[in-house]
Amino acid sequence: MRVLVVEDSLVVRILLTHIIARDPRLELAGAVESGEAALAAIDTVRPDVISMDIRLPGIDGLETTRRIMASRPTPIVVIADSVEDSSLKISMNALRAGALSVVEKPVATTNDGYEAVAGQICTQLRIMAAVPVIRRRPIGAEWAARQSGGPPEPPVALEPVAAAPSVLAIAASTGGPPALAKVIGGLAADFSLPILLVQHMGAAFMDGFASWLDGVVPLPVGIARDGEAMRPGRVYVAPGDRHLELGTGGVLRVHDAAPVGGQRPAATVLFASLARQAGPQGIGVLLTGMGEDGAQGLLEMRRAGAATVAEHESSAVVYGMPAAAVRLSAAARVLPLDHVAPHLLRLAQRRPS
Repeated sequence: MRVLVVEDSLVVRILLTHIIARDPRLELAGAVESGEAALAAIDTVRPDVISMDIRLPGIDGLETTRRIMASRPTPIVVIADSVEDSSLKISMNALRAGALSVVEKPVATTNDGYEAVAGQICTQLRIMAAVPVIRRRPIGAEWAARQSGGPPEPPVALEPVAAAPSVLAIAASTGGPPALAKVIGGLAADFSLPILLVQHMGAAFMDGFASWLDGVVPLPVGIARDGEAMRPGRVYVAPGDRHLELGTGGVLRVHDAAPVGGQRPAATVLFASLARQAGPQGIGVLLTGMGEDGAQGLLEMRRAGAATVAEHESSAVVYGMPAAAVRLSAAARVLPLDHVAPHLLRLAQRRPS
C-alpha cells in the first residue's frame, strides 16, 4: 500500500518514513513538506493512503484535506499533536472534511512510547488504505445540495410504548466524529434525554474530541465521570481507554475492565448496561465504524424492549459495526444519517399509550 507523507517537520518526516519502511505491507510513495506540494504530487504519486500533518506552512492540513477530497478522494490519516487544543480542533474538522482517523505523532525513537505509536500509525495506514472514499463537495455546495433536494422520506409509524424514553446511547468508530456532529447537531437545544456516547479514538484525543463536539452541537458535551448523575440534555463522552456504563439510579460508571471485542471503551458494554438499567426506556444508535463492536449490545437493548437504530450502508463511511447489527436483527430501524436525528426527536417525544 503506497503512502504519501505530508509533514513539515524534517525530524517527524524522517521518523514517519522510517516507520513506514519497517512495515513490509507499506511502501513510501513520497514525502513532502507542505499542502501545496501534496496537491501537486498526488496525481503523479497516486498514493493508496495519505499521512497528513495538520500544522503546515501555507495551506494547512485541513484545507489540504478538503481539496484532496473534492478533487481526488484518497484515504487520509491525520497525524497530530495530542496536547494543543487548536491542533485537536483542526484535526477534528479534518475528519469532518473527509479524513478517516487521527493518530498521535511519533516521538524520538528513545521514547518509551515510540513502538506503540509507530505500530498504531502503521495499523491505521494499512486499514484506512482499504476504505473506499467518495468525492466531497466544496464547503457550501453540500448545504446547497441538501437544500435543493427532494422532501424527506415520510416517517415510519412508531410502535406503542409502555414507558417514555429516559436515556439515549450512541456509538461510532471510523467516520464517527462528523456523523456524531450531524446527528447530535440535529437535535434541539432543549432535547430532553441524557446522551451517553462511545467514540473509538486514541485516548490522547478524547478530551479534545469532546471539546470540539461541544463547540459544534447545541447540547453541552463533556467527558463522563464515574459516579456522576445523568442530567437531561447533556452529552457524556466515554473517556479514553475507559468503559462507560449506565449504573443504577441514573448514575454513570466509568471503569477500566478488560477490553471487549478488542475495544475500550466498547459500545457493547454501554448498550448492554442500558438494556439492564433502562430496558424499554432506552434508545440505542450504532453509527459508522469498522468491526462489530456494539452489535451484540444493541441486540440486548432490542430484546429488552428499547428502540434501536443502525446507520444505513448508503451513508456510512465504513459499514462494519452497523452491518453487524443488521445481521443480528439488532436494529429496529436502519436509516441513512440524515434521517437519524429526526427519528430520535420523534422517539424522545413518545409517551405511554
